[in-house]
Amino acid sequence: MVPPRIFLPLPVLLFALRLLLPLCLALAAPLARALPTFDEVRAATRPSDLELLSREGEVLQRVRIDATVRRGEWLGLGDVSPALRTALVLSEDRRFYEHSGVDWAAVSAAAWANLWNQRTRGASTITMQLAGLLDEDWRQSAGGRSVAQKLGQAVAAQVLERRWRKDQILEAYLNLVPFRGEIVGLDALSRTLFAKAAHGLDEREAAVAAALVRAPNARPDVVARRACGVLRDMAAQRAAGAKKAKAAPVDCGALELFVAGALQRRAWAPSEGLAPHFSRQWLRAASPDAARAGERLPISAPLQRVAVQSLSRHLRELSGRNVQDGALMVLDNASGEVLAWVGSSGPLSQAGEVDGVLALRQPGSTLKPFLYAQALAERRLTAASLVEDSSAHLPTASGLYIPQNYDRQFKGLVSVRTALAASLNVPAVRTLVMVTPDAFFAQLQALGLQLAESGGYYGYSLALGSSEVQLLHLVNAYRALANGGRHAPARLRLGGPAPAAPVQVLDAGAAFIVGDILSDANARVRTFGPDSLLATRFWTAVKTGTSKDMRDNWAVGWSQRYTVGVWVGNASGAAMHDVSGSSGAAPIWVEVMQWLHQATPSRPPAPPAGVVRQAVRFEAGAGGDWIESPRQEWFVRGTQQAVFATDTIAASASRAGAGGQKDMKSIDGSAAAPARIVAPAPGTIVALDPDIPPAHQRLRFAAGDGLPGQALAWHIDGKPAGRGREWDWLPWPGRHRVQLRDARGQVLDELHIEVRGAGLRAARR
Repeated sequence: MVPPRIFLPLPVLLFALRLLLPLCLALAAPLARALPTFDEVRAATRPSDLELLSREGEVLQRVRIDATVRRGEWLGLGDVSPALRTALVLSEDRRFYEHSGVDWAAVSAAAWANLWNQRTRGASTITMQLAGLLDEDWRQSAGGRSVAQKLGQAVAAQVLERRWRKDQILEAYLNLVPFRGEIVGLDALSRTLFAKAAHGLDEREAAVAAALVRAPNARPDVVARRACGVLRDMAAQRAAGAKKAKAAPVDCGALELFVAGALQRRAWAPSEGLAPHFSRQWLRAASPDAARAGERLPISAPLQRVAVQSLSRHLRELSGRNVQDGALMVLDNASGEVLAWVGSSGPLSQAGEVDGVLALRQPGSTLKPFLYAQALAERRLTAASLVEDSSAHLPTASGLYIPQNYDRQFKGLVSVRTALAASLNVPAVRTLVMVTPDAFFAQLQALGLQLAESGGYYGYSLALGSSEVQLLHLVNAYRALANGGRHAPARLRLGGPAPAAPVQVLDAGAAFIVGDILSDANARVRTFGPDSLLATRFWTAVKTGTSKDMRDNWAVGWSQRYTVGVWVGNASGAAMHDVSGSSGAAPIWVEVMQWLHQATPSRPPAPPAGVVRQAVRFEAGAGGDWIESPRQEWFVRGTQQAVFATDTIAASASRAGAGGQKDMKSIDGSAAAPARIVAPAPGTIVALDPDIPPAHQRLRFAAGDGLPGQALAWHIDGKPAGRGREWDWLPWPGRHRVQLRDARGQVLDELHIEVRGAGLRAARR
């Protein structure tokens, strides 16, 4: 048998509740004293995103740092649309401006409805809800609030009403109330679901926001139905204010479709701005607190904007050549501060989150300046020394290493200045033979290039950039050249600890001479032509580089004040199609450097004390043929000389033979040694490279001694194959017998070689 219910008249019930309130206040007074002030709440409420400022004070990047909630900036009531304020009060607390924290009429009505098992909209006011948001003890759990929680919440609301103004209560509520999922506060809601600021919300958007407060995670049709009710309440209030008998009808037909679209939208990206990759690195080096304290990033917003635009524009032009990605950075030579850091091409890339500034890529020829600088510092070479650009066969533990130039051609005898400026590969490898891979590896480490393996692991290919480096470290190593061989780490913070003292890791004179070579437009003509775009209107030194199979393309260089580095390629490692140093990264480098110096001059550096300048000329043998034109050249003090010549007895003999020498005597009348094969070496093993087209993989045969002008023929496996003292053979896999024969077919010399290769890779689709 169900016990009978006892019904109390409404006035009696209301009187009882008011009678119990003083007792509740007394019991909950200690809890109420712990309530924070409005200013404390506002100061403690931080957005989930952090705005990072450039060195000029511009907002450079917004980065999400709190993954638990999505909260925007604190909004004052003046930044909230009137429609939203009206919709929220009508939906949650109609008598907000009349009660003192607890709406007793709503409480008694709710209690009376509960006695009759009737549904009610609840009696929790905005102030009571705010109290629950401020203190977890009064927050509603999954099973609802207990009696003690309800009493404590009511007491806290009364205290808040005494301490805070109504506008402060409403403002705090709008900034702390959860709306949907992880979205907390009106600023995050309006930017995420409606893609606008809170002051621009119209009545329909305001009604949806108010409906989400009541049921944050309800289905779209439920939210639409409640939002429609809010719109009708707003229309009724507007009609009452205008003293109209009846409100205009509200059309809610399309509201559900609008709500469904809004709830699916995430217009507010987790991070947006000009420098997403650098911002992450800066936050690791500093902290969110440093940004909140007003510390700015070293990035220059105007420069970063130009760098992003230039990289994107040129990569769009290269899209037809299978180029998707790129990276760029600019360092201040004096301070080492990062002025620009573009980690990717953004929407053009399929790997936009990969930071190309920190990615490990093969540097190609961009390591050559450090190699020649080391050779100059060790007095193994001078800028005028003659090196031979011809076929080289270097025995290694894994076989014969045969370096090739970019254009698959050889230039003969050239000076070091020409070899470096024109980026010739064979002279660089010959230089590394003198320096040794281990010594060069140690030099690169001293410059901050963190190579994964040892010098012996890379071998002679280290001269051509077979290792992997970061753009950050490579640009900073070039900055060391700009600073006379002094190295210091790049600086990611504008403030913070004092920079590390620079360390002299490279001879200042050698660094100066290398910079002078890389700024010499005439010296690079042999490869880049007389009208190379690398020749800027102001002083700059620059080096390009391309890695194996055109997977990476670089341009790195410096001016009087800045060091700029650019990389283009594919994050996936896919090869580019016909992209050279002058068509890939170089145009971007030039454009950024020109912007940096549009109003700032760049003058050549002053020579350090350890260098001297002297006139030099070049001769070849007794005939005095010019190898290069006479010029003024820089030398490390103690290495200077006026004339550079080669021992060219063989060349003189060749000229005499061309004049008609036919007998079997040398030019001095003595018997000539028989012709012999000087290259390749006996037992040579050649490995075909599947990434290089067959027509570009040729093995050079060379003969020595013999009579000047003697007719020589090459036979492969007994069959005629070529003629002349030098001949480039297109090899094919197998073991081969090579013979050098005279005009009568007599065998003068013979050796055996082996060509290894399993065929070419299938063409990429």
